[in-house]
Amino acid sequence: MKKLLLIINPASGTKQAKKYLSEMVSCFYEHGYVTTVMVTQKCGDGTVFAEEYASGHDMVVCSGGDGTFNEVVAGLIKSGEKIPMGYIPSGSTNDFATSLHITGGILKTARDVMKGKPRFLDIGSFNGRYFSYVASFGAFTKASYSTSQTIKNALGHLAYILEGVKDIPQIKPKHVKVDLGDRIIENDYIFGAISNSTSLGGVLTLDKNTVDMNDAMFEMMFIKSPANINELNEIIHAITWKEYDKCSVIDFARAGSAKLYTSSAMDWSLDGEFEPGSAEIEILNLHSAISLIVNEK
Repeated sequence: MKKLLLIINPASGTKQAKKYLSEMVSCFYEHGYVTTVMVTQKCGDGTVFAEEYASGHDMVVCSGGDGTFNEVVAGLIKSGEKIPMGYIPSGSTNDFATSLHITGGILKTARDVMKGKPRFLDIGSFNGRYFSYVASFGAFTKASYSTSQTIKNALGHLAYILEGVKDIPQIKPKHVKVDLGDRIIENDYIFGAISNSTSLGGVLTLDKNTVDMNDAMFEMMFIKSPANINELNEIIHAITWKEYDKCSVIDFARAGSAKLYTSSAMDWSLDGEFEPGSAEIEILNLHSAISLIVNEK
């Protein structure tokens, strides 16, 4: 039989994944896999498990939220193993899964992993730290890693919105210079995101026709501080209708790499997890870095 490594975060979301552990293992066995289960207990375990134990397995499956997925992806890349990966989302928001149309309950998703086919996806590098779908700063960013798990479980996406709105009065624009190679973007911004996803925390979404998750390109959005009510309304209109590239208060670009220069005191969020700031940041797109199994119908 084939070998499967299951890395599970028992504390993710409403802690549903561990309730279905035996059923998941049975599902994998029915499809020809003997499963080794590794349970994360602290931040970083997913990366260590994937990096050290993926070798010798035919598939690695991650069950957890966006942060757990991020860790396992990082571990697989570091291991150098070209092993297909399955994802069974069980977090509070599951942004990355939303972009890939991975929906349904835990057992349904486990069966979908068994029936799916590998799909190559780009992964981002932020000064050497990997991110699966977004690196962001400013408005709503702190909410992704500071909102308590209890509130996330109770309110889901709404938790991020409420927490983000609460922070808006305290948000000060950050001066950022973005070198895209062929042009420079520079201004004072209240929000910025380098993404490979259609959903950013449930607050901002990109047109699915705009985003190709394996084209070696990122979608980059930087929202300027509105000078008056008209500019604020323009931002709201752009967010509502996803017309970011038509808004004068938003700088929107697509690129495979970028160098950012800003304050080292400006904190970031990578896939919803805290990342301390840096005065110089190099963003790289790692084309087709992972092979994710998706049951596309």
